[in-house]
Amino acid sequence: MGFGDLKSPTGLQVLNDYLADKSYIEGYVPSQADVAVFEAVSGPPPADLGHALHWYNHIKSYKKEKAGLPGVKKALSKYGPADMEDTTGSGATDSKDDDDIDLFGSDDEKESEKAKRLREERLAQYESKKAKKPALVTKSSILLDVKPWEDETEMAKLEECVRSIQADGLVWGSSKLVPVGYGIKKLQIQYMLEEQITAFEDYVQSMDVAAFNKI
Repeated sequence: MGFGDLKSPTGLQVLNDYLADKSYIEGYVPSQADVAVFEAVSGPPPADLGHALHWYNHIKSYKKEKAGLPGVKKALSKYGPADMEDTTGSGATDSKDDDDIDLFGSDDEKESEKAKRLREERLAQYESKKAKKPALVTKSSILLDVKPWEDETEMAKLEECVRSIQADGLVWGSSKLVPVGYGIKKLQIQYMLEEQITAFEDYVQSMDVAAFNKI
């Protein structure tokens, strides 16, 4: 586990990828895990790392409240993607030959050919695993009651008209006729919306339907 050197562009990229589908380092509320990682970052991530920058600004807003966040702060190497090599200095290396090799070292440091090769291999493995993850498509399922004017309304034609409505991300689902009284039946039909807003993944982490009102 681990993010690597969070003061380097590579480490920040790993953090950004990790937060692509998460609000916090652990769980669903800010905790000492966020504080530990926040303290390891030297400053705000660049704007092109939207997930990391949003998380950084959110944790920064707690200011003096950070000490009161739940959880127990652990070593930085205990957080992050499980398939990343720990390079913070607290984790064990694969072999004796790998000792003292900083895979996420500063660009100013003179790296050996072996260190470069190992870093490239590990990053390639990580990018390959990340690319294989299926894309998450957010959908909202909504159930509608469509009531006719009278009992003589042709309900099959009514449903045909409803299903003729087309829009990006709109998928019509199952339907049924439900009696409402006096021989009148209403059309109950379900539809799903694939959220287009979440396509802006550089800025949007997730979206939920907070309320659905008829206007």
